[in-house]
Amino acid sequence: MSEDILAALAGLAGGVLLGLAARLGRFCTLGAIEDALYGKEWLRMRMWAFTISLSIAATFLLAGQGVIALEETIYLTQSWNPWACIIGGLMFGYGMAIAGSCGFGALARLGGGDMRYFVLSLVIAISAAMAVGGPTAYARTFFFPPETTTASSAGIAHRLAQTFQVPELAIALLIAAGIGLFALGNREFLKTPRAIIASLAVASAIIIGWLTTTYLFVESFEAIPVASHSFTVPVGDTLMYLMTASGGGLSFAVGSVAGVLGGAFLGSLIKGHFRWEACDDPRELRRQILGGFLMGTGGVIALGCTVGQGISAFSTLAISAPVVMLSIIGGAAIGLRQLVIGFQFAFWKRQS
Repeated sequence: MSEDILAALAGLAGGVLLGLAARLGRFCTLGAIEDALYGKEWLRMRMWAFTISLSIAATFLLAGQGVIALEETIYLTQSWNPWACIIGGLMFGYGMAIAGSCGFGALARLGGGDMRYFVLSLVIAISAAMAVGGPTAYARTFFFPPETTTASSAGIAHRLAQTFQVPELAIALLIAAGIGLFALGNREFLKTPRAIIASLAVASAIIIGWLTTTYLFVESFEAIPVASHSFTVPVGDTLMYLMTASGGGLSFAVGSVAGVLGGAFLGSLIKGHFRWEACDDPRELRRQILGGFLMGTGGVIALGCTVGQGISAFSTLAISAPVVMLSIIGGAAIGLRQLVIGFQFAFWKRQS
């Protein structure tokens, strides 16, 4: 089996797990933020915490055995830029809120027949490609010039291990336990098997990505990066593959996107939720186009999305991960406020 087919199959397998988790387990970033801000419901936030906890523990345990090349991931080889993380994260979060979904969620909804998210996925793909090597790439590289670094500078566990002279694995497991306690310390979460299974499925998808791409990185003569799931640039890569498949281009990213679509389709059939839908009005379409552009551009600036930085990068304990995720949550909170109650602050009310 060729390296590109093996990589694509690994992406496909992990993507199917992600798609099923989204449709059957209601695994969704924007939904989790909405639940916490407006419903005072933290179950889906605890799902994310448990997923991150499992991913960190598994990643560092396997890295300690030499089967995951942690130091070769983009999150630990590219110097983290705090302004890029914050601005890119805010752009992504705000775009996610006004569009109604992130890149991963758009694929999961598209797999369930909602054609509104076909448009959103296309806009994310095109804008991400533009930010990587198109017109907006000039501005990105001017304001946020990429620089290479080492894991000791870009990794939380690596820095703390050097500071306190303890093994990186011990630091990682301690952090994983602390995050996991947020989920496991809640009775509602423990009594919801669907939430636990969905978290396990997403964490497994991330680990499958790291294991397979590490194997190919070591064994292949081609330059195959060590990567796991993300849904900004990979959506653009998939669009390019669909247009130029006869010239190659099959990769982990393409398999991942196809897997989410397939898993979401299967999950929607199991639940009986598959149905064709379209935009209700031009205003909704306009929000999705703007939101998609902000997510595609912001995701490239921040080096990832809610899955890329929120889980894959978090599993490596990259310094960028919590900064980007907090920025995404902040941007989403602003966008949701605009949609729900508008920007009418108390000061303006007193003036009126």
